[in-house]
Amino acid sequence: MWSRMFLPHRGRWQPEGLTEGAFAARSPSGTSRHLPRGGRGLVAAFLLLAACRETPTEPTFPDAGRDVAPVVSDRFSTEEARDRIGEAEQVMALAGVKAGMSVADVGAGEGYYTVRLARAVGPRGRVLAEDIDPNVIDGLGDRIQRERLDHVAVKLGTPTDPMLPARSFDRIFLVHMFHEVTEPYAFLWHLREGVKPGGEVILVDSDRPVKSHGIPPKQADCEFRALGLTPIRSATLEGGDSYFRAYRVARERPEPRAIKPCTDKPGN
Repeated sequence: MWSRMFLPHRGRWQPEGLTEGAFAARSPSGTSRHLPRGGRGLVAAFLLLAACRETPTEPTFPDAGRDVAPVVSDRFSTEEARDRIGEAEQVMALAGVKAGMSVADVGAGEGYYTVRLARAVGPRGRVLAEDIDPNVIDGLGDRIQRERLDHVAVKLGTPTDPMLPARSFDRIFLVHMFHEVTEPYAFLWHLREGVKPGGEVILVDSDRPVKSHGIPPKQADCEFRALGLTPIRSATLEGGDSYFRAYRVARERPEPRAIKPCTDKPGN
């Protein structure tokens, strides 16, 4: 789950139940033991064969059924322009971000929200920054080290799965990126598992057609509701056509085949 994750040299996160000796062979009594060289090869081959046999079939999700905006940049705007209108402060206040929280910045890009969330949650909080571009992850890791944000980690996800640890986050942020998600139903199906009980998914996007790099709020609400996520707060942000939406898990996650895709596509 935590593969391909950059961990700062201090304040590192340790996946629950995973220790440095987790892959050591165990005797029935629970003590570590070492296998002969030939035995190791046989065990490795057996485990590989078992893994191949047990690989689950990837579930089938509904198509987006709407336009998907192409990824044109790993930044929405310049940090200076966004700071002039106080974008991050507005969003974090509306989201109720507090010191000590665990938050995720999905589609983090260059880390505009990542570093500001890190300051807001403080050293006792945790921030996970996710992106699907390995080059972006490398650059973001460098920035985190440079700014000495020891309570921040970054993770490489996939276009359909941000690969968040389950039930781990008070807030999950999707900022100016949801209109670029190629398979929104698969993406939200995986993402919602990362929300803690009582946590929220925060959407910030532009109220414009998807092909113009935004998504109308009604369309976003429909897609979130299809995954059991209901809107609980909304606001229009100052300085442009961006809006804020907070969603909470309202019902159990549906089986992929039971997801009802949106048929009304306003402003597509």
